[in-house]
Amino acid sequence: MKARTTMSSEDMRAEYDFDYSKAVRGKYYRRLLKEGANVVVLDPDVAKAFRSSAAVNEALRSLLRMSEATRRLRARLGNREGDKSGRDRGIAAGRRLRSRKRGMR
Repeated sequence: MKARTTMSSEDMRAEYDFDYSKAVRGKYYRRLLKEGANVVVLDPDVAKAFRSSAAVNEALRSLLRMSEATRRLRARLGNREGDKSGRDRGIAAGRRLRSRKRGMR
C-alpha cells in the first residue's frame, strides 16, 4: 500500500496534468446567463472608499433610489427649460392674457 502524502492548501505542484479530451466547452455558460453573473472592477481610488462589496451595493441602491425619486419629481413638475412644458406654456399664456386686459382698460 502506498503512503499518502498530504499537501497543504498553499502548496502547489510544479506541474498539473489536465486531460483536455474530457473538457466541455461552455459547461457553465447557460447557468451564468440564467443567474446573471456581473463582474465590475472598481478603480483603486473608488475601491478605497468602500469596506466591502455590501457597502458598494448599498451605495449603488441608494443612488438608484435617489435617481428614481428625482425622475418622478421632474415628471410631475414638468420640464423647466424654456417654454417646452405644458405648465410653462400655460403660465406664459396667462401672462399674455392679463397684459392684453390691462391694455384694453
